[in-house]
Amino acid sequence: MPPTPETVEVDFITPRHLAGSGDPAWITVPLHRACGWSHGNDPLMPRVLLSSPDQKALLRLEPDPDAQWWTLNHAAEADHPAWYASFGARTPVELIAAFTDALTDPAPAASTPSDPYEPLRQSAWQPPAIGADGLVSPDGTAYVQRLGTVQEPGAWFVTASLGPDRDPVWQARFGERTPARLVAAFTASLVDPHPVARTGSLRSLPTRGPGVVTRRTTDVLAVHVAGALEERVRSLAARRTVPPTTPGPPRQPPARNSRSR
Repeated sequence: MPPTPETVEVDFITPRHLAGSGDPAWITVPLHRACGWSHGNDPLMPRVLLSSPDQKALLRLEPDPDAQWWTLNHAAEADHPAWYASFGARTPVELIAAFTDALTDPAPAASTPSDPYEPLRQSAWQPPAIGADGLVSPDGTAYVQRLGTVQEPGAWFVTASLGPDRDPVWQARFGERTPARLVAAFTASLVDPHPVARTGSLRSLPTRGPGVVTRRTTDVLAVHVAGALEERVRSLAARRTVPPTTPGPPRQPPARNSRSR
């Protein structure tokens, strides 16, 4: 009798902004292997530094209980001043990856939103109060705001919490000069209704309250769990090559014994 394929228990979580941080490799490995970012090697320091091929962007991942864990600084260019973005420790890697994927895209689609508020409006986000700035998610657990005025717009702040008047779970910050299309890529991922997957030690959630977070647990073939990152690397690397004329159908990892918790 052939052996039973090994499976891994996977949590699929919504809303994605309350799914916990996830695996940093989802960001760092594709930047290095698919986008050509170089990294330093200092095993005595608990940090990761990645530099873009043109040396204009530096991504720093540094555990700091009193500050943002992820920071991306971009040097000034001929047509754009210097800018930055930063992300708190519990910011899901899928959201940060949407930002870095947009940054490294060699040919951004013309249809890419340039207004970070637009994906939120399309998902029924509303102003938090009459006359207040920004937009809040329908469940009240995420808030996007831009400081400043129409004449002098300031930085963007994205805050996730467990509800109104609750302490933040994480916060993302984008300087006033951060390209709008990159912030829009982040907000588009923020409202993506698809759940994100967490396994093993990455399954820690800010809350397990069913009224706030939905967690569906499914057994997935281990080979598909292990191959997800490799598939992501291949997909991003393919952006820099001529796409095939007849791409194959997308792979869907088979699931077994689906159940909810």
